[in-house]
Amino acid sequence: MPIVLILFAFFLGSVPFGLYIAKTFKNIDPRDDGSRNTGATNVARLCGFKYGVVVLALDILKGAVPVWMASIWNDGWILTSLVMLAAVLGHVYSPFLNWKGGKAVATTLGAFMAAAFLPTLFSAVACLAVIFLSGFVSMGSLTFAVCLPVFSLLTGNVHLIPIAVVLMALMFWRHRENIQRLAKGEEKPWRKSKHDAK
Repeated sequence: MPIVLILFAFFLGSVPFGLYIAKTFKNIDPRDDGSRNTGATNVARLCGFKYGVVVLALDILKGAVPVWMASIWNDGWILTSLVMLAAVLGHVYSPFLNWKGGKAVATTLGAFMAAAFLPTLFSAVACLAVIFLSGFVSMGSLTFAVCLPVFSLLTGNVHLIPIAVVLMALMFWRHRENIQRLAKGEEKPWRKSKHDAK
């Protein structure tokens, strides 16, 4: 059963909802424009906010559902961590997208939400605060990544620190181009500037 659950988590995580929704409703391939990935932020930019919200919700569920199943069938933190990792790796390296994919944030959010609500909530609040103050989704995402192991420790979820650190490293790796653009002042903000709106 554990290996079946891990494989199911990877398969569910690998389903590219962003691609399917963008192509079905707007006939847009998000891999061809914007940040060229199938994540919720790029879909929202290209297709509209409501489509981005739908993709975000589905990508969160990709992480939450298998972890929730793991918590029912087995309370062991090792299996839970492996299921979390499998779901996120499926999202990042999807066989449906030639082993490419998203940046791990939404599916990590879902996986952690199902495993431990409080550290996820605090990390998500910090993420949203940084996005609101800076205007950069990537900066908020990196804040979320850093906060997960910190709040896992502070809320007593010590068993989740190893997987939190692994996923933090993965999110930083997937955001390496955003980090370079932030350092150069070339990252595009979520909110359109007055110049862009003209």
